This record gives sequence, C-alpha cells and structure tokens, in this order.
Amino acid sequence: MEDNKTQFPQQPPPPPNDVAETNKFWAPQAWAHLQSVRRSSPLIQCITNFVSMDLVANVLLSGGASPAMLHSVQEIPDFTPKTHALCINVGTLVPDWLPAMKMAAQVANECNKPWVLDPVAAGASGFRLKACLDLLKLRPTVVRGNGSEIMALFRGSVDENSKGADSLHESTDAIEAAKSLAQISGSIVAVSGAIDIVTDGHRVVGVKNGVPMLQKITATGCSVTALIAAFVAIDPLRPFEATATALSVFGLAGEIGMDMAKGPASLRMYLIDALHGLDEATILRRVNIGKML
Repeated sequence: MEDNKTQFPQQPPPPPNDVAETNKFWAPQAWAHLQSVRRSSPLIQCITNFVSMDLVANVLLSGGASPAMLHSVQEIPDFTPKTHALCINVGTLVPDWLPAMKMAAQVANECNKPWVLDPVAAGASGFRLKACLDLLKLRPTVVRGNGSEIMALFRGSVDENSKGADSLHESTDAIEAAKSLAQISGSIVAVSGAIDIVTDGHRVVGVKNGVPMLQKITATGCSVTALIAAFVAIDPLRPFEATATALSVFGLAGEIGMDMAKGPASLRMYLIDALHGLDEATILRRVNIGKML
C-alpha cells in the first residue's frame, strides 16, 4: 500500500441537531476515506464464512481494496504481517477454524495492524458465544454486529430466543450495551440496523444511509464489516470515524442500487456497481451521519 497522504478533516464533531453542520464534518470524511482506499488499495485478509466469501471479496474490490480470503493456520505467520487489516467473521464457525482466527488476531496485534470482528449469531450457542468472547479478549479494533449479537456479547450469555444471524432487537435497543461493550473491550462497536450505531463508549453517532432490502441479501452485513476493515486500514488512528464512514458509504451504495433494482437479486448486482461508481458530489450530498441524543 502506498503511503497515505490524504488529509482527513480534523475538526471536532458538529452539534447534534444541525444537519448542515453534521454534513460539513462527515461527508468530507467519507469521501476522503473512500478516495484513500481507492488510491492505496489496502490488502485485507478475510477469515470469513462460506456463505459470504463471494460478496465480501466483490465489495472490497468494488470499494478499491484488495481482498485475500486466506484461512490456513500454516500461512498466517508469513502472510498476515503483509496485510493492512484483518477481518474475522464467525458465520459458519467450526472448531478447526478457531486456531487460525486466534493466531491471525494475535499476529495482527503484534504487527500493529487493525482488525475487525463480526460476531455472527453470537448468542445462538454456547460454543459460538465462547469463541466470540475469546476473540473479543484479543482486542479487535472494531466489533460490528446486529443488535442481538452485540447484546449477547455484552451480557455474555446465550439467547434462548436466538434466530441465528437474524436480530431480534433494533440497533437503537443496543446503544447502552454497545457503549458498555466498547468501554470494556477498548473496541469501537458498531450496531447494524435501520440506523447503524457507532460508539467508542462515549461518543455515539447514527448512520442513516441504507435501504431495508439489503436485509434480504445474504452477506451484506459481512461485506460491510470487511469494508470497515478497509477504511480502518487507511485511517488506523481514527477507527471511530472510519467505521462510521464505511457504514455510510455502503448504505449509500445500497440506496443508489435500489433506484435501479427490481428485487434482492438485482440489488446485489447494482450495490456492487454503485459502490464502484460513487463520486465526490454524490457522497457530499447524500452522506447521512449524525450524533445520537
């Protein structure tokens, strides 16, 4: 990856109720991040699930990053230090994959590389919950999940009503759990939903880009987690800002794709096209991120 020379806006976040001032801060951030990813093409190692591999790789490519779908524990000592960020997703978790996930996270930490955890269906079983909590102890830079997943991690207990990867809670229901989890873990915590929530344990913003039909396409959540890893890779000192802008850019691509789509299948295709074609004017006009009261 080339040296990142993008000058990211440094002013403090705007007042919570002024949409115009909010966009003056966040929209340039989003464009600067996307532009930097496109220019530097960060290498993102993805240890992700079988269902999501194709869409995750294509979203990273269309966003400008370089995906590496590498899972072998034998390759991690040689390869992971070369990457610019790591994405770990536990969707189709089996015991054989856990050593690779843990080793990759440890290597990333040793090399000062950011890494992002997607705790898919964390509360669905004791095995899955323990695996996610063990990974959380390795201090991911960002944790991105839906409301039920984040609440399961915070509570540390299996949810008897779990529907697997489908959330039983709105993202806004998990704000306090997300804040507490961020404070305990030291990670940025993002909660996906109708409004995506991002918190560092103190600051909380809501990302309002996106369309409901994205929920009808498998692996869109996995894909935005990988895009977060790419954005954090090019702005590792400000993962809070990078996480929020990645969620907004992905949601905005969904909005544009929805204008052309007839249903979930065509939205998947147009989502990739829209992410690839996003321009500065569109981002500056349509990014929708603001403080949550």
